[in-house]
Amino acid sequence: MILASSSPRRYELLRQIGLPFDVVPSRVTEDFGEKETPRGHVIRLAEAKALDVGAWNTDRWVIGADTIVCINDVIFGKPKTPGESMEMLRCLSGQEHRVFSGFSVQHVGKGQGTNGAVETVVKMKNLTAEEMSWYLKTGEPSDKAGGYAIQGMGAFMIESIRGSYTNVVGLPMYELVQTLIRSGAISISESGIQVLE
Repeated sequence: MILASSSPRRYELLRQIGLPFDVVPSRVTEDFGEKETPRGHVIRLAEAKALDVGAWNTDRWVIGADTIVCINDVIFGKPKTPGESMEMLRCLSGQEHRVFSGFSVQHVGKGQGTNGAVETVVKMKNLTAEEMSWYLKTGEPSDKAGGYAIQGMGAFMIESIRGSYTNVVGLPMYELVQTLIRSGAISISESGIQVLE
């Protein structure tokens, strides 16, 4: 099994369930397609990442994933500058937003592939200028979709959540594991999770 992502959050989610896997980051550019829906966007990129890595690992199962934050039909990816991080926090403060994670399970050699996406609704507290400034200085927002980490220091900002928590972290574990089982990629027994050929 290969995780086609360098995300430490996704790595940790897979590691904590005992799934044996290697990490091979994809070379896919996370661009936005014209008139692309949030769901369509994350599925397209997740599949592209899995197929990119699968192209030179044709005998392995590959997991690709992509996560974005969306509010009022505006898609937030990862902020590129502290200014972008601050603007995202201002937009999300006191508002509900949607988090979409797409995932793709591919085995190029078998010609098998399945894609999916999960949506979670998150409500953020009203943030003060001091809270936003402090959080920005922690450096945590820099590589996170929407400019915050629900599993990190950013947890203090989250008022409520409807849906999958792990989806907001970056990988919807329930849906992913069910897909891996249905695809014949893994089996779960008393001895743990086994990756199948």
